[in-house]
Formats: sequence, structure tokens, C-alpha cells
Amino acid sequence: MARAPFELAGVRVAPGSRAQIDVPVAKLYTHAPLHIPVEVVHGRQPGPVLLVCGAIHGDEINGVEIVRRLLRSAAIRRLRGTLIAVPIVNVFGFVQHSRYLPDRRDLNRCFPGSESGSLGSRVAALFREQIVDQASHIIDLHTGAIHRTNLPQVRSQLSIGTETAAMAEAFGAPVILNAELREGSLRHYAQSRGAPVLTYEAGEALRFDEWAIAPGVRGVLRVMRHLGMLAADHRRRREPPAAEVANGSSWARAPIDGILRPQVRLGARVARGQVLGRVADPFGNAEGEVRANADGIVIGISNLPLANEGEALFHVARFEAIEEAESAVESFQSDYYEGLPDPERP
Repeated sequence: MARAPFELAGVRVAPGSRAQIDVPVAKLYTHAPLHIPVEVVHGRQPGPVLLVCGAIHGDEINGVEIVRRLLRSAAIRRLRGTLIAVPIVNVFGFVQHSRYLPDRRDLNRCFPGSESGSLGSRVAALFREQIVDQASHIIDLHTGAIHRTNLPQVRSQLSIGTETAAMAEAFGAPVILNAELREGSLRHYAQSRGAPVLTYEAGEALRFDEWAIAPGVRGVLRVMRHLGMLAADHRRRREPPAAEVANGSSWARAPIDGILRPQVRLGARVARGQVLGRVADPFGNAEGEVRANADGIVIGISNLPLANEGEALFHVARFEAIEEAESAVESFQSDYYEGLPDPERP
């Protein structure tokens, strides 16, 4: 029996074909229409429906490039199942270089949304109804906030033996953060309806970080192979070391107002009480030490030297097997950072 076409926003995509679809989302003040850009790749053989989306936060653009490279990959030519690729969800924020929507709402706190609510609620409802509800599995691509960089990591709520945990392990990031679900997030909504969701965090907002993009593309392809959407890769490649799961994390904060001088790099292993950086006023009259409040690995760091008292500066993830976590991060860095010019390294 021939496989049925896949339908999205009124467009039918035949098996063995692909189509770019503009999903109407709203209009600008000028009456010019805005669309969420979508590409559907509908395989000839049945399989999962995977949604890969970027820029739910409009300034987090590494995911946009990950989706572009994914769609150009030769591996998806023999796809089983269906790939829904959405490079830019928050088109309003993307155009304005902003994390938020014009009403200052965070789209990733608006799900499931409402057709009669705020702008954020309406965009969330449209994205959910037209796209999210068709997916059986989801990979949501993010970066750190503006002026903050994240070590490549997968965030998900894990339970032993679940499909979500298996997808997280297959992705191949050096760190898996066992993160609680946040009310109103895409991850919270999708998992409430039984769709496994991974959030990939890497790099900084409004930047293209090659050391974050390339592993993201490879990670998505690994998950697709795990799901049976792609044939196994028989080329001789060194598999990434098993990711270590962090069961908690915390931020080390500025003790005073001033200018930060970091003393550790992203991915560094740190000990409780270790000095991560120093904050001093411009004259050097007052100086405070930023200390780690736990043993762990630095998975996020502020790139802006200007700090207010209490500002989050270093994100430290806690591991039971700290040596194994350090080894996984070091192996990842040697694989992906080698050959990059020094300014490209975190």
C-alpha cells in the first residue's frame, strides 16, 4: 500500500518528496505578512515524525544554521518517516535581533497558547496546532542568552529506560543536564502529550559558533539514526564518549558591582570554593572573589565583563562521577575545537 502524503498548513507533501511551506503567523504594522518558514521532508517509508526547530528565542541563531545544514545533508535523501524542519519559530524576535516577541513575552513560556490570548499565546497556539501536534519526537535548538555562552549540552527530564533518555544519549553532547520541565515551555507541553523532547543548548545568542553548530548537526543525525529514520553510518568514526548526566546545577554570582576577570574557561572542572573569577571596581579599590559553590564542570559563562552584584556569571553542573564528566568534556573539546582559530574557541 502506498504511503499517504503528509499535510501541513493545507499543503500536501507526497512520499519521497520535500516542500518548503510558509505558515502565516501574523502581519506587521505595515500590513506585510509574516510567516514561519517550514521545510517538510516526507520519506517513502514509514517512520517517526521528527520536528527540529530553532530560534524559539529570536536571538538564538546557532539553531538556524544547524537546521540549514541538516536540510543540505546527503544523509536525509533516504529518509524513513518525516522530518519537519523549522529554522525560525519566533520570526518577530529574529527580525528584531531579540529574544522576545514585540509584547516582551517569552514564546517559550506561552505554550500551549490560545487563539484569543496575547500575541505570544496566539503564536504558540498556531505553532502547536499546525506543527508541534504532528510530531512524534522533537529536538529544540537553543543557545545561551545574550553575552552568555553555553557548553554544548542536552537538557531533558530523564527517567531510566525512557525514549527521551535514549535520544539524549544518542545525541552525543558531552553533558546531559537532567532539567525539570518549565511551565509554558515547548518541552513541557510536548512531553505532557507523550512526545519525547530534547533541548540542545550551545554557544551564545546573536553569534555563529562553529564549535556549537557542527556538533549540533551531528547530534541531530545521530538521533535520527537512533530512531531508525536514517541508515546506520558504517564509516569508521570514533564515537563520542558516553555523556555524563548532571543531576543539578547552580550559578556562581558576582559578590559586588564591578568588572569581571574570569580565571576559568568554559568546560573547566572546578572544586567547591575555587575562585572562578574576580570582580573589582575600575580603580581596584574594592575586589570580590567569585567562588564555586559545588564541585562540577563549568557549562555556562558570562562573556560580558561588566557585572552587577548578584549577577549570574558561571554556571556549574554537578556530577556524581566528576572524573568521567571531565573526561567526556575534554574528549569533546579535542574533537571539535582542534583546528579552530583561537577566537572561535569558548
